[in-house]
Amino acid sequence: MSAYNDHTDLQHHYDSVPPAHRLSGNNAPSHIPMTPRLDPGPNDSATALNDPFPPYTDTPRRAHYGDRRVEFQPTSDAWTEKAPAKSKKTRYFVITGLVLVVLAVLGIALGVTLSRKNDEDSSNDSSSSSTSVSDSDPNDPSSFTADSRLKRSFYGLAYTPAGSQLPDCGNSLGKSVLSPSFPADCKSPADRVRLYGADCNQSALVLEAIKQTKVNMSVIIANYPIATDQGAAYQRQALVLEDAISTYGTDNILGVTVGNEFILDYLDDNGGGSDPNSPVANTGAEILIGFINDTKTMLSNMSISLPVGNSDAGSYFNNLVLGDVDYGMANVHPWFANVSVEDAAGWTWDFFQDTDIALANLLSNKPSMSIAETGWPTNSTDAGNETNGPSNATEANLQIFLDNFVCQANANGTEYYFFEAFDEVWKLEEFGGVEGYWGLFYSNKTLKDITIPDCSS
Repeated sequence: MSAYNDHTDLQHHYDSVPPAHRLSGNNAPSHIPMTPRLDPGPNDSATALNDPFPPYTDTPRRAHYGDRRVEFQPTSDAWTEKAPAKSKKTRYFVITGLVLVVLAVLGIALGVTLSRKNDEDSSNDSSSSSTSVSDSDPNDPSSFTADSRLKRSFYGLAYTPAGSQLPDCGNSLGKSVLSPSFPADCKSPADRVRLYGADCNQSALVLEAIKQTKVNMSVIIANYPIATDQGAAYQRQALVLEDAISTYGTDNILGVTVGNEFILDYLDDNGGGSDPNSPVANTGAEILIGFINDTKTMLSNMSISLPVGNSDAGSYFNNLVLGDVDYGMANVHPWFANVSVEDAAGWTWDFFQDTDIALANLLSNKPSMSIAETGWPTNSTDAGNETNGPSNATEANLQIFLDNFVCQANANGTEYYFFEAFDEVWKLEEFGGVEGYWGLFYSNKTLKDITIPDCSS
């Protein structure tokens, strides 16, 4: 099997012209196909994907256009400063406890959000109206009236719950299980949510919320292993995943994802460069495949059939890993590629097709592929990070990306998890910049000044 990086038509695709002009003509958003493309291939530009773009800000940009999760470090000298050091014990800010946040995610995904507001981000309240739930029976979590603005438009939502990371957790089902503002409804912007890990009992809490609210919703549960702890994080999460599956069954579980940006992080940590199929990357792949196969064995021993997959940055899938899973999920972010918001939807489609779908089609197992993350930030903690060059982080630009991407992706059959449900306070405190401002909703659970597209017509 030839490596992805051996295919120069895919590896060299988008540079040589300024970021704002990478997608013009046939690459513009209006040219996103409205029917599935069964035989994806490269476009007619011949330029380098992984060459670093000129930095517009004082924070690292990732040449692979993946997400900005806490483990990353810069992969090129082109960036102007070091990324924050890794922390195995990521700090976070607990808003109202894990379950309240998880249920709020379900609220978005099922057509409502919590009426209970926090007093943080009060400056944001003036720019959006409250999104609330009217309860017919405060003792029944499934009894409520939904917000009509929350249309069922998104294929799925990506979410990292606040309060779901060690060492502090902060989750407490009892604090919110009897809340009169439980969210649920069949009219929803999405009926799928993907998680990133299983610590702090988050998988069971999400499944319990689905059970109590009686919602039509499914979740991709996940295990977030670490390469350097001799499997401790993997084993810890595997045990709670097994327990959650045993308790709640599989009716609302779409699959089990093992690893998020594992290969990218392994290369960063071991000086492996940017080739996801290098000897260094293959060493990391052996570790990850061990976790993947152990998950398969766990499910088999439970007599349960669920797909097992992996998520990584869009240009960092290792052939050995992708050849061992049922599905792959690619983080594809036009913001970090320094693409203009007007061209972002078309660029996302092209990158995903020409990089990830094309790679999957080369493999004998033909794993199904989805976009694990894509979105647009709406704010920044400092002026230096409020632009990616051609476009700013604003709610108006989020609206442009929503309008250009969501319904078109639905129509052409692209499976995607929009990033993300809520602004995340813990990311603001940990990293600053645009990190905490990717939500459709503010952290206080009010809808931003956006209109969710109506894809029903």
